[in-house]
Amino acid sequence: MSESKRQSGIFNPLSAFALLRVQRLDDNEDETLSVSEVQPAFSKFGLLYSVRAHRNAAVAGPGYYAVIKFYSAGDASRAQRACSGQRLFQKSPLKVCVCTKQKGFQQQALALNSHKCQELANHYLGFNGWSSRIITLQNVSGFDGENEELGKTLQKRSVKYLCAVEVTLPNHGVHTRGVALGEADIENGEDPLEIVTATRRVQKLAVGKALSSAFQKILLIVLENGKVAVEYNSSQEEPTDTLTEEELKGLVEVNELSLEQFDLEEEVLSDVSFDDELHS
Repeated sequence: MSESKRQSGIFNPLSAFALLRVQRLDDNEDETLSVSEVQPAFSKFGLLYSVRAHRNAAVAGPGYYAVIKFYSAGDASRAQRACSGQRLFQKSPLKVCVCTKQKGFQQQALALNSHKCQELANHYLGFNGWSSRIITLQNVSGFDGENEELGKTLQKRSVKYLCAVEVTLPNHGVHTRGVALGEADIENGEDPLEIVTATRRVQKLAVGKALSSAFQKILLIVLENGKVAVEYNSSQEEPTDTLTEEELKGLVEVNELSLEQFDLEEEVLSDVSFDDELHS
């Protein structure tokens, strides 16, 4: 395989991230100012998932450090090599380290939310390089009979919506589907405003989770020449992927998805270590 066609990254919206720690940031007024300086300097090397700034521990003296999440390990490696020891946006040089896992610690792969999936697709595929549509959005509240007891409707009930979404990448001939359930409790089932508000929130949640599920079945292969290839990730395939649209629209038996699958909390930094270089 030629140098220009060598793969520099294979990732999808269900993957671990590459982390950099930027040390020796000047002592600014607040964390927001530090983030506003770090983000544009490092976003030149690739798409960033997040940038967080934290004040140094007391023993380290005044100032801040930043933790940067890259989608691509290759982008993170290039940023580390180019920026460590440079002044960039301040008078003193920065120290940039790459995060590596400690022995016995396994970084958890988390599903991206729908907003981050769209951000990733727009960056690598372009705004016109993909599209999505809702196949069905059904109210499945009460299908399991949990809202009824002895023939009476409980005052406290839940609203559930089942959504199926299709994502299409026309330039690559790839079509994927995602099916998800959105759910929320209603404290007062007699309040029309609370019911309407909860319904809208649950519909939005179901659509977002279904879109995220559809994107998890897409593998982006980023080459060193900047071109992007796409493959279908069959490991994320679900039984509903073989159903016709009419069968999907008539689907009422649902398997509830745990919200823990979409927990996007930050990893605990005490569980990881930082090295000056990425390990191949």
